[in-house]
Amino acid sequence: MKSSRLLSILLLLQTRGRMTAAELARELEVSVRTVYRDAEALSAAGVPLYGDAGHSGGYQLLAGYRTRLTGLHAGEAEALFLTGMPGPAAQLGLGRALSAAQLKLRAALPPELRAQADRMRLRFHLDAPGWYAEHEETPYLAQVADAVWRGRVIDVRYRRWRAPQEVERRLAPYGLVLKAGRWYLVAAPAGTPGPDGTHGPDGTREARTYRVDQILRVTETAGESEPELPEGFDLAAHWQRTQADFHARLYPEEAVVRLSARGAAGLTGVQARALAATGEPDPELPGWTRATLPIESEARAEGQFLSLGADAEVLFPTALRDRVRSTLAAMAARYA
Repeated sequence: MKSSRLLSILLLLQTRGRMTAAELARELEVSVRTVYRDAEALSAAGVPLYGDAGHSGGYQLLAGYRTRLTGLHAGEAEALFLTGMPGPAAQLGLGRALSAAQLKLRAALPPELRAQADRMRLRFHLDAPGWYAEHEETPYLAQVADAVWRGRVIDVRYRRWRAPQEVERRLAPYGLVLKAGRWYLVAAPAGTPGPDGTHGPDGTREARTYRVDQILRVTETAGESEPELPEGFDLAAHWQRTQADFHARLYPEEAVVRLSARGAAGLTGVQARALAATGEPDPELPGWTRATLPIESEARAEGQFLSLGADAEVLFPTALRDRVRSTLAAMAARYA
């Protein structure tokens, strides 16, 4: 709707300052010509909006102009209250701030939207952790979050899975991520570069991921801070790449299998997605599906496919098929 788009332009300029017509068009997913027409409509309505031509030009609002929170429709008001996650906010020390912000937002809404927002809050609750995940203590979460917010370098003692298990690291925090109820710190090695111009014990300056519940001690370095985030760094994009790399390392091999409908229903996660992407009707068994699935290793895949019983058959690689056949023969002999 045009009215919603006009308000979006107003709020974008209010929060970001000067923006070109092309930038506004990309943000709103409309044409540049539409942005020109909308800018004229805002000016005609009395909004102090002006534009400068040239390479460094763009649209911006008159200095000091602010608009009140208006123009929300029902879905937007409901979505704002649905984003409230009191558990993680409290862990970060922002529980009271979140409650205060929601109270102010609710007071600013018209009565009819206020009622719909209250209905959303009462009927929906977001609980991030999985059912079987144990609660993990994160005593240094607030301290780490403060360092992230202020861009301060920290010294941490960190427990990892390989030897030596406890290591000392000086880190420049980039951001925090909450994934399935577990907090992760994205940070890069900090400090003065070594003789070869690199950082860190392994000679890298790339951002890495640290589980906050495995941090054993945090000390903020006296007066030491890092510059702004590296140019072009985006936390959400970095996290997506990290997950993709993790899955690629976790499932480095593949197996061709055929599955009954019940066997296919027994797959989860990355294998279920691979089944949906590569699955085709099996040419030899009507009603069965043949697919190429990622596996961690032949040893792990053997147990997994055996757990599906007669509803799965490994076709390739031959070594994995032979492992399954050998185990089945031993089981048959045992039960005979």
